[in-house]
Amino acid sequence: MAQLPLPLAYREAAGEADYFVSPANADAVAWLDRWPDWPQPQALLTGPPASGKSHLARVFAGRSGATLVDNAEAADPETLFHAWNAATMDRPLLLVARTPAWPHGLPDLASRLAATPLLAIRDPDDALLGAVLAKRFADRGLRVAPEVGAYILARIERSFAGICEAVAALDGAALAEGRGVTIPLARTVLEVQFALRLDN
Repeated sequence: MAQLPLPLAYREAAGEADYFVSPANADAVAWLDRWPDWPQPQALLTGPPASGKSHLARVFAGRSGATLVDNAEAADPETLFHAWNAATMDRPLLLVARTPAWPHGLPDLASRLAATPLLAIRDPDDALLGAVLAKRFADRGLRVAPEVGAYILARIERSFAGICEAVAALDGAALAEGRGVTIPLARTVLEVQFALRLDN
């Protein structure tokens, strides 16, 4: 009998050693590493959903004492405006958003955001995709062989969000069937969940 998968919470590894640096995020990491020498005490970090920008921002805030505003698009514009003005080199401000600009209706904030250095996490390269997939599995306590990871990566949407979706589906299926994540399981899950044409 299949086991009913329960929506259990899991703790994501979010330390500095858990962040994988690749060409897709190296420029952003390098800028954050140089924060005492920034030309101004504000920066805006952007990236696709599930790209690790919040993880990187938390690591930076822990090292620098920065004020961190995650999901800045949803923050109150007046609050962002005052936080931008209050930033100092001793307590810098890091805004985190999906895009460098969003509608907020506050011209003074718009001018400040336009003058803020932009740190962009780009679409993932192969090395980063593999590292993110392995980390997502590890966060859920799953051991997945390298050849299984390679099989999965070759057959899913090549994006951070695609990896999150695939790992959640595979985790649920593995728990329901009481077995590990293998190529046969991945083939079945990916065929059903993502309607992909897979090579045998």
